[in-house]
Amino acid sequence: MAIKIKYNCKSNSVMKYRIISIAIILFIIIGPSSAQKNKVKLVEYNDVICAASRLNLYLPLIKNKKVAIVANQSSLINNTHLVDSLITHNVDIVKILCPEHGFRGKADAGEKVNNDIDSKTKIPIISLYGSHKKPTNDDLKGIDIVLFDLQDVGTRFYTYISTLTYVMEACAEQSIPLLVLDRPNPNGYFIDGPILDKKYTSFVGLHPVPVVYGMTIGEYSKMVLGEKWINMYDSLDLKIIPLSNYNHNMIVKLATKPSPNLPNWQSVYLYPSLCFFEGTIMSVGRGTNYPFQIYGHPQFTIGSYVFTPVSLQGASKPPLEGKHCYGANLSGYANNYIYNQNQINLTWLIGAYEIMHDKNDFFTNYFEKLSGTEDLRKQIETGFSEKEIRETWQPGLDNFRKIRSKYLLYD
Repeated sequence: MAIKIKYNCKSNSVMKYRIISIAIILFIIIGPSSAQKNKVKLVEYNDVICAASRLNLYLPLIKNKKVAIVANQSSLINNTHLVDSLITHNVDIVKILCPEHGFRGKADAGEKVNNDIDSKTKIPIISLYGSHKKPTNDDLKGIDIVLFDLQDVGTRFYTYISTLTYVMEACAEQSIPLLVLDRPNPNGYFIDGPILDKKYTSFVGLHPVPVVYGMTIGEYSKMVLGEKWINMYDSLDLKIIPLSNYNHNMIVKLATKPSPNLPNWQSVYLYPSLCFFEGTIMSVGRGTNYPFQIYGHPQFTIGSYVFTPVSLQGASKPPLEGKHCYGANLSGYANNYIYNQNQINLTWLIGAYEIMHDKNDFFTNYFEKLSGTEDLRKQIETGFSEKEIRETWQPGLDNFRKIRSKYLLYD
């Protein structure tokens, strides 16, 4: 069902509001979709053989060496943590380095993570999301090789690729080999979004790539090195242990939460589209049982779904805590993946902006960091349609596809 909305109408504001309201309700119910099935296949995590499970390929590379491992709760071999598994193989793990959310993956988004000692193994844990984000000389003192194993979700603003970059640079500067254990990208089946403007470089966007870049973390590491995006790039000894049974037409259901507010495959699927709301006054369901599957606001009165954010582990003091929000539950849209277009869905963001009354306060300063550009906010405020916005992305996306193609490991 096609619904055409002209956002740049300057007259008859009441009629415009009614038309957009009806359109938003219809989109909430049925979602924008294609009449034709796409080629994406939803698969279980165990259908893919992760690099961590391919011990025979990398145990010889770390045997009799002092190892530092970059890991968190997602670093599993089946149901056993990689650290525990390597210890049973007599690997000398000297230090654990952990990213945002901590080694056990329970810290809030943006919450400072402190150094610690792993209660089970007694191995020191060095936080790369506390006093510093790049490993220091002291962090890697005496280390022979660094092992990197984090489950990414394939978006520029998800910080694990930034941690990867800083680890790569530290290893290059200190002449320490880096071994990346690849994992599937659950959003690796498409490329979309604006290219990062260097003016908005931050930890939620380090490189000139689109919001969704369609690469595994192993492929991404090849690109960071090949495009010379780190200091002393020519000094880095980088090796990647590849996946088996993986291709870029898969939506892979992750075996464990990659972070506290991405609890299931639907939230990961919707994340590239809904994360833009984190730069607005809207809630994306932090502090509920459906983070990144719902969105809403107390003033979003056309919404048929009602929720109230509360403080939870991994979501303390969420936006709009204790306030009744009206909005939409998009889990059904995710379940309809086979008919959805493989792209970021801007319908919900544009529609929410049009419906909300306080347009001057709708966007926050964080929006430009997430979008990586000042253009998207201006385009929405000016009244660009989704089609018109997408047309401005195409030159950058076409150029990025050429860069990306040099570093792919999988079809």
